[in-house]
Amino acid sequence: MAEPLKIVILEGDETGQELLEQAVRVLEPDVVELDVELERFDLSLARRRDTANAVVHEAARAMRTAGFGIKAATITPEGRDDVGSPNRILREEIDGKVIIRTGRRIPGVTPIAGVHHPISIVRMAVGDAYGAEQWREGEEGSPDEVAFRTERITRSTCRAVAAYAFRTAAQMGGKVYGGPKWTVSPVYEGMLKEELDRAAAANPEVEYQPVLIDATYAGLMSGAADGPLVVPALNRDGDCLSDLVMPMFGSIAGAESVLLAFDDDFNTQVAMAEAPHGTAPALQGKDLANPMAMILAGAAVLHYASVKGHPRADRASRAIYESVLEATAAGTRTPDLGGHASTTEFTDDVIRRVRTKIDVWSSLGTTV
Repeated sequence: MAEPLKIVILEGDETGQELLEQAVRVLEPDVVELDVELERFDLSLARRRDTANAVVHEAARAMRTAGFGIKAATITPEGRDDVGSPNRILREEIDGKVIIRTGRRIPGVTPIAGVHHPISIVRMAVGDAYGAEQWREGEEGSPDEVAFRTERITRSTCRAVAAYAFRTAAQMGGKVYGGPKWTVSPVYEGMLKEELDRAAAANPEVEYQPVLIDATYAGLMSGAADGPLVVPALNRDGDCLSDLVMPMFGSIAGAESVLLAFDDDFNTQVAMAEAPHGTAPALQGKDLANPMAMILAGAAVLHYASVKGHPRADRASRAIYESVLEATAAGTRTPDLGGHASTTEFTDDVIRRVRTKIDVWSSLGTTV
């Protein structure tokens, strides 16, 4: 008998936690017909403060063992002496190298800038502006006060971004487009460009169009960048690009975000998926937030699980992806997409569709 698929569930704050619970409903064994075992950790702000972030480290260790995690949005407090962001700890603990977010057309929703093909942002998960050493010199508040920041990136992270970008482009039949500002920063940002050029030479079948980061933004917004795209980026550039690309397709809640850790051959060892949006406190308790991204986070984890020895998980993953997009095509949409469905109603529709798909596929005797 096959071992159950263990997924670590990282609970969060406010609407983030509410949406996580909706996503978990879709992963119930009687919905996906898969033996799924969930291990929960409370990463709410209160619990992180109570444990001085010990619970975050414990959750990261569990993810390293299980290989899979789904995370709710969490609050990052502003105080410099507070617990900070759990995301940084999780990324460092599992040795995450890449974050991938794919904007895709949502049926029934008109995208802006004429985009119709998927756009995947492949960014560094660690280093760069995040975690940089910062300090100030001079009299506070005076015109002569100076702020400094020392950033760093590693060759290994640049190589991972480049390799995964080309792998993704090959899988989706797209091209690798964009890049850092290597002309202004040939030593620092040029390291990523070097690795992109190296990956391009090793993957001649993949179209490669290196473009400076500012021109990348212009190309995305003007529609000049056509076809399925994979945009490799530094950590901060990728963060900004993701927040641009998702709304281009209708909503920042329209697609999942996946953190990946690799072995030496860039095979996925840990996959943690989440929604790219925040905790949306204004929507808490109103049952109006869009659960698409969180539900798709579950589908993404099932996809990576299928690659790592759980073949039946791919059927469940496909059923969830298709059901989410079919629900929107049929008019079941939350207010951010111009609809009137509640969070619960949208999830109910997705669950009904997933069950129907898996039942039909089983009756046809197909593994999909």
